Amino acid sequence: MQNNFWATAVLDFCIALGVVIGGATIGSLSTLLTSKPPFYTMLDLAGKLKIWAMVAALGGTFSTIRAFESGVLEGQLSVIFKQLLLILFAYGGAQFGYVIILLIAKGE
Repeated sequence: MQNNFWATAVLDFCIALGVVIGGATIGSLSTLLTSKPPFYTMLDLAGKLKIWAMVAALGGTFSTIRAFESGVLEGQLSVIFKQLLLILFAYGGAQFGYVIILLIAKGE
């Protein structure tokens, strides 16, 4: 069971990372039609996609809320802790994707 948790945590990290990088990169292709600066668009999209990347990585918020509810009502702190870790891994992946786009857009 423990290996399954860490596999899910790494998967959540990678999904959130992929949503931010992929969404910002593919979304910036719209600048070919609108004559806007592509790197600014990438950076803007990456910032806007972070929350959606977390939701996509977690598979929707209802399962997380349900797990919190069962953890609180049944007094299982380990369930709450695991869900918080999954949220942190998803946030880490989204933030890491944003930092990568930031480095690409700023040229550093």
